[in-house]
Amino acid sequence: MSASIDQANSQEEKLQHMRHSCAHMLAQAVLDMFPEAKLAIGPTIENGFYYDFELPRTLIPEDLALIEDKMKHIAKQRQTFHRVEEPVKKAVEFLEGKGQPYKVELAEDLGKAGETTVSFYENKLPNGELKFWDLCRGGHTETTGDVGAFKLVKIAGAYWRGDEKRQMLQRIYGYCFETKEELNAYIKLQEEAKKRDHRVLGQQLKLFTISPLVGAGLPLLQPNGAIIRRELEEYLWGLHKDKGYLRVWTPHIAKEDLYVKSGHAAKFGDELFRVKGKEDAFIMKPMNCPHHMQIFADNQYSYRDMPIRYFEPATVYRDEKSGQLGGLTRVRSITQDDGHLFCRVSQIKAEVTTICKVIAEFYKTMALDKDYWVSLSVRGEEKGKYLGSDEVWAEAEAALEEAAKANKLPYKRVEGEAAFYGPKLDFIFKDCLGREWQLATIQCDFNLPVRFELEYTNEAGEKERPVVIHRAISGSLERFMGIMIEHFAGAFPVWLAPVQVQILPVAEPHVAYAEELGRELAAAGVRVKIDNSGDSLGKRIRSAEMMKVPYMLVIGDKEVAGGELAVRSYKTKEQIGVLKEKFIADLLEEIKTRKS
Repeated sequence: MSASIDQANSQEEKLQHMRHSCAHMLAQAVLDMFPEAKLAIGPTIENGFYYDFELPRTLIPEDLALIEDKMKHIAKQRQTFHRVEEPVKKAVEFLEGKGQPYKVELAEDLGKAGETTVSFYENKLPNGELKFWDLCRGGHTETTGDVGAFKLVKIAGAYWRGDEKRQMLQRIYGYCFETKEELNAYIKLQEEAKKRDHRVLGQQLKLFTISPLVGAGLPLLQPNGAIIRRELEEYLWGLHKDKGYLRVWTPHIAKEDLYVKSGHAAKFGDELFRVKGKEDAFIMKPMNCPHHMQIFADNQYSYRDMPIRYFEPATVYRDEKSGQLGGLTRVRSITQDDGHLFCRVSQIKAEVTTICKVIAEFYKTMALDKDYWVSLSVRGEEKGKYLGSDEVWAEAEAALEEAAKANKLPYKRVEGEAAFYGPKLDFIFKDCLGREWQLATIQCDFNLPVRFELEYTNEAGEKERPVVIHRAISGSLERFMGIMIEHFAGAFPVWLAPVQVQILPVAEPHVAYAEELGRELAAAGVRVKIDNSGDSLGKRIRSAEMMKVPYMLVIGDKEVAGGELAVRSYKTKEQIGVLKEKFIADLLEEIKTRKS
C-alpha cells in the first residue's frame, strides 16, 4: 500500500513539473511575440496551466495557434531549466531594470514575509545560451522537451491578484498531459461536456430562464424545470418522512440580531443581502439553521423526545460576485433540502448512519453511486476562523470520524475544510464524465446550541445541551438540477422527465383516439402531451426527439383499430409494437421504481 501511494505521489509530482514547465514555455513564447509583455503569474491547475500577462493589444483566438507553435519550437530545442538564487534586494533591482512590475511586487512580498533570497529559473540552449528566465520556486522537468503533450485552449480576463480594483490582465489557459493519447482523451471529454452544458440544454428544453431584469444568479424555472424540481423535492421528502422527520417552514428574512447571535453576520460579511425595514434592520437568510433553532427553543423537550428532526426545502440568499455566477450551478438564490437534527451525543452515530443510508439510496437512484469518496472536513490552523473551544471541536471531530468508520465510508481527513461552527462529512460524487461534485453533507455542531442556549431535560431532571446535526442530501437543488441536466445530457429518466409520453396522431381521423389515450394516461398519473400541430409527422417526431421525450406514441389506423401501440423510445431509438395495457403497466412501474 505504501509503495503504491509513493508511486502515485511521484507520478503526480512529475505531471505537476510538466505543467509548470509548460507555463514557463508559454511565457517565453508570448515574450517572443510581444517583447514588451509584462509577466504576472503562471501556476499549474487541474489538467493544465495558465499564465497572466499585460499585453500591448487584446489577444484573439487565432493567436493561440501562433503561440502554441512557438512553444513547440521551444520544446524541440530541449532547453534546460537551471535554478538560480539571488538576494531579495538584488532580485528587485534586476526585475525593475527589466520593466517587470508584477514580478517586482512578488519579490518584494517575499522579502516582507521574511525571505532573504528568491529563486529564478533560467532556460538555456544546449550550447549555454540564455533564452528565458522567470521568478519561480520550481520544480520543473529537466528540459523543455520533457513536458509531454500540451495544447492552448482559451483566453480570459483576470484581475491582478484577483482584485477588481487592480489591473485587468489577459490569461491564457492550456492543457498538459504525459502522453498525446491522454491529452486527446481529455479534449474529447471537454467536447462532450460542451454538448451537455446545462445552460444550453436549459434553453433548448425550456427548463429555466435567466432574466437581466430579475438579476444574475436568480434563475426562473419554467414549467418543465418546475416539474423536475418538484419531483426531486417529493422524492427527498419521501426518503425522510418515515424516519421521524417533521416538516417546518421559516420566512426568507430575519432581524440582523439573529445572525449576529449565530455568527453568520460576521462570517458572511458582504455576502449578505441586507433589508432595511421601517424600524429594524433585516437580513435575507443565508442559512436556515438559526431559524430552526428558534423553533426548537420554543418547545420543552425531554430526553424521551430526542432526537428532534426538522426538514425544510428552503431558499437562502448570498450575494455572490456576478463574475462567479453561472446558470444553475452558481446562483444567489440557493434552495437547500435542509434538515437539522437535535440529538444527544450518544445518538450521533445512529443518526449519521440513517442519513448515510438516505444518501446511498438517493444517489443510487440518480446513477451517481458508482465512484465516490467522503471528505472528513476538520479544522485548520487559522485562528479566529472557527467558533468554539478546542475541547468542543475535538469531541465533534471524534464523533464524526467514529460514525464514518462505523458506516465504512471511503473517507479522507481534510484539514481546514470544516464549517465555521463544526466539522463535516462532505460526499463527493463523480458524474458520467468523471467530474467530481461535492453534494451531500453531514455537519456536526456543538457550538450553535451554546450560542442559542438550547436545552432539553435529561434523565436526572437537569438541563442539558443538545448536539445539532446539519444535513443536506442534494445540497443546493438549483446546483443539483444543473449537474443532473449535464449528467443525463437532458435525457432524464422517465420519472423526472417533464413530458413522459408524447402522442403523435398521424392525421385528423386519428386525433380523437389520441386524445382518449392521452386522458387515460393522464388519469394514471403520466405527464402526457399530444402534438396535433399542422407539421408533418417527421417534423413532429424530430421535435419530440429534440425535447428528449422518453416515449413517443405514433397513432395511425392500426392503433385506432385496437392493435398494438407504435412506441418509439428515445433511449434505444427503436420503434416497437406494444399492447396498450402492457405499455401503461410497464411505464407506471418504471416511474414508480424511479428507474434510471
